Amino acid sequence: MNNIPSIKVGIVAVSRDCFPASLAENRRKALVKAYTDKYGAADIYECPITIIESEIDMVNALEDVKKAGCEALCVFLGNFGPEISETLLAKHFDGPKMFCAAAEESQNDLSDGRGDAYCGMLNASYNLALRNVKAWIPEYPVGDAEDCADMIHEFLPIARAVYALQNLKIISFGPRPMNFLACNAPIKQLYNLGVEIEENSELDLFEAFHKHANDPRIPDVVADMAAELGAGNKKPEILAKLAQYELTLKDWVEAHKGYRKFVTLTTKCWPAFQTQFGFVPCFVNSRLTGQGIPVSCEVDIYGTLSEFLGTVVSQDVVTLLDINNSVPKDMFKESIEGKFPYKQTDTFMGFHCGNTCSTKLSFHEMKYQKIMARSLPVEVTNGTLEGDIVPGDITFFRLQSTADAKLRAYIAQGEVLPVATRSFGSIGVFAIPEMGRFYRHVLIEKNFPHHGAVAFGHWGKSLYEVFKYIGVPVEEIGYNQPAGVRYPTENPWA
Repeated sequence: MNNIPSIKVGIVAVSRDCFPASLAENRRKALVKAYTDKYGAADIYECPITIIESEIDMVNALEDVKKAGCEALCVFLGNFGPEISETLLAKHFDGPKMFCAAAEESQNDLSDGRGDAYCGMLNASYNLALRNVKAWIPEYPVGDAEDCADMIHEFLPIARAVYALQNLKIISFGPRPMNFLACNAPIKQLYNLGVEIEENSELDLFEAFHKHANDPRIPDVVADMAAELGAGNKKPEILAKLAQYELTLKDWVEAHKGYRKFVTLTTKCWPAFQTQFGFVPCFVNSRLTGQGIPVSCEVDIYGTLSEFLGTVVSQDVVTLLDINNSVPKDMFKESIEGKFPYKQTDTFMGFHCGNTCSTKLSFHEMKYQKIMARSLPVEVTNGTLEGDIVPGDITFFRLQSTADAKLRAYIAQGEVLPVATRSFGSIGVFAIPEMGRFYRHVLIEKNFPHHGAVAFGHWGKSLYEVFKYIGVPVEEIGYNQPAGVRYPTENPWA
């Protein structure tokens, strides 16, 4: 996956002049050793400058971590710390930053060895607020070397996501399809997040596609597609066109990314795409997503933004699915009840026509798109990738702008069950604890669209911290409340 950042965190220890500087220096060295022993040295850089109460020292440390190529910063309170210099350091560092503090080391040295960093963290957080500086503070931000090493490692996916947003361009093609207001949302919040967007016409894409006719690279892409599909290659006659389309998108990304480091895409596949291009783009979308360039369907701008966040946080392939249909009662009784700890209302089917990467499908076949083929010739609906999604832990989530341009999000952890779907498309039987109540009192009540991003694994903790860091109000981050905890809109007598 070549479209996600690698992050190096610069560790800067700070010291206040009324405390021995050796406290901060020695604790920094112990922290770096603890991190390196457990996680390796690739993700961190130890700044040798210990800040006292000097703005000049702050500037020197800032220049040092920049020169070292650090994309993120950890301000480590080895003792109480200088609240002015340390928060100025955070203010002037452009990337994501975190604060943590040293715990006292031993009951045998609570005189000269006491650093009062517990108190220093309070002053640091207060001064960050005074300066309007965002920084990530762990749930319990005080610990020994091993504890703080774990905090920095926990910061990495958050830092990757924040840094990636600051360097992201979303490229879209076409307006939302007719009668498809669900994924239409103001782009103002993209700019607030630091994301650039380039909106294009479908005609621009169509023209670029035709210019790639007879591209000499097509045979190699066709061979790669055939190798990926294996026995699931049910429509080999369409591979050349799909390869032409894939090359069109990749070349567009390279020509249009500009000064941005990362790109994600969103395109259309109906109502006219298939009749004009002669195929549906699902398999290509799945391949690019597997390479780290998520491509959302139906010009879902915040859908592809959500997918990208999931990719960066998990460093793995994601997908975008409709929160689509309920699990039939007979299927639940036969395949789920008594075998898994869920009620029927905890289950649902996540589905899309065929955009999920083959590596996240239990089996796969490239076929025609059944829904479109109900009203169109089958041959123009070829190109969708079908199969049941692999069982295992998942995180269903979305970052969204409301109609009045406010940020809102949701996160729910669950799993894909090892239950045959007996259906079509890229699809799985999902189970999320208390999904029925979450569906009603978060997804419906908060006006979320039917598209949700799916990260493979449980990433709720990291995503929650990302959403907080980038400015989603905590009251606007929905999650599936456990049984017995009532939603504000839930009828108490229900």
